[in-house]
Amino acid sequence: MKRSPMELAALASAAVPGLTPTGVSGAPDDVADFDSALLIDDAGRQWRVRSPKHAEASMRLETELQVLRMFAPGIRAELPFLIPHIAGTVRQGELCTFVYSHLEGSTRSLDALAGSGTEFAHELGRVLAAIHELPPALVHNADLPSYEANEFRQRRLNELDQAATTGRIPADLLRRWEHALEDVSLWRFSPTVVHGDLHEDNVLVSAGRVGAITGWTDLRIGDPADDFAWLIAASDPRFADEVHQAYTAARSDAADPHLMRRAALAAEFALAQWMVRGLALKDPDMIAEAHDMMSTLASDLRDEENARAEEEERDETDSLADNNDDNDTLHRPWDSGDDEDPGSESGRVSVSPLSASDSDDSDISAEQDHDNMETSSLPVIRSS
Repeated sequence: MKRSPMELAALASAAVPGLTPTGVSGAPDDVADFDSALLIDDAGRQWRVRSPKHAEASMRLETELQVLRMFAPGIRAELPFLIPHIAGTVRQGELCTFVYSHLEGSTRSLDALAGSGTEFAHELGRVLAAIHELPPALVHNADLPSYEANEFRQRRLNELDQAATTGRIPADLLRRWEHALEDVSLWRFSPTVVHGDLHEDNVLVSAGRVGAITGWTDLRIGDPADDFAWLIAASDPRFADEVHQAYTAARSDAADPHLMRRAALAAEFALAQWMVRGLALKDPDMIAEAHDMMSTLASDLRDEENARAEEEERDETDSLADNNDDNDTLHRPWDSGDDEDPGSESGRVSVSPLSASDSDDSDISAEQDHDNMETSSLPVIRSS
């Protein structure tokens, strides 16, 4: 059931005694899970309302309430950004609507953030580092999920199996993601506290800086790459690189060489997760959107792979041509009028017939190359 901004304003009045809204507007949010609005009251103060659309979303908000209570004043004071305060709640059946005291700042599109300059990208990198440096006890004390690296990889494999059973994932993408998930070296990382739902709608910008981070419904210990996945969609790939550069410099742990590759994988795999959620919610719009995005991704990857293969073929052809020019004598037919043995010390090369054993090995190698062609032609995951 979708709630209008006016309905959300009425719920906010019930949740916060004395709150009298005088203005209301819609606010960006996860459209599959929440209705949201921004309010202004008769004293000029601003508030944010989030109302869940289903029971799972309501549980996420209650988890966020628990998380925000774990941010003691000392922890909040050390963060280079603000986090929300919950002013009140109101329950309707199994769904609970939350009202937050409004934080200064506004949301911007991802490309607008990417166009904010190098210093902003570096500041965002330091913000991500601060989140990932939060004490693990924050998660453990709230009884939230915690995954070791191999557990996290296995969880992703299970999610891939679940997505495959829908029969709606392009075969090329299934092979690509399976290949990446089976590359164990890619998944050697140090688990950290992860925001878990970081994207442009949860980053408030004030006076050209990151003023606040919102949306703490999915806090956990897991793969830090998940908090970088949203950056992959920026039209300027340098933005993600600049954020990552500042992040690496600000972290106390050693640099993770595969972080951005896993972030790219997470960004792609989010499309399959969106499809699975759409099917679970029986939402035809979500299903159609996920289908279109995965079809576009699969087509783009095929075009990219074909372009790469053509470039490699051109390079190989050019290399062969250069070798032919440099070794013209080597490739010239033998002069039938020459009495010298081709294998003698005349400077020519002796060419012997391929032995039976050599032929067998060649056949086996060719057969193995054919077997591996389907997956080896797909790159694992490349950083943008």
